[in-house]
Amino acid sequence: MDPMKAQQLAAELEVEMMADMYNRMTNACHRKCVPPHYKEAELSKGEAVCLDRCVAKYLDLHERLGRKLTELSVQDEEAMRKAAAGTG
Repeated sequence: MDPMKAQQLAAELEVEMMADMYNRMTNACHRKCVPPHYKEAELSKGEAVCLDRCVAKYLDLHERLGRKLTELSVQDEEAMRKAAAGTG
């Protein structure tokens, strides 16, 4: 595959994944923090604090999972290289 096409495809996939993460976070935090029947047009202080905490936790967890998956991927690649070197 052409390196430019591969880079463009990777960038498009990253944008799609970030949009999906944003939508999931928005839905989860909205369900958790905002009651289904609105009483006021503006968020209450409690709702705003809940949303801030929810988003912070969601992003922190997403970052931690990304780091762990990267770490596991690197370990897997190293193991595959060692296995290939051992059989080659």
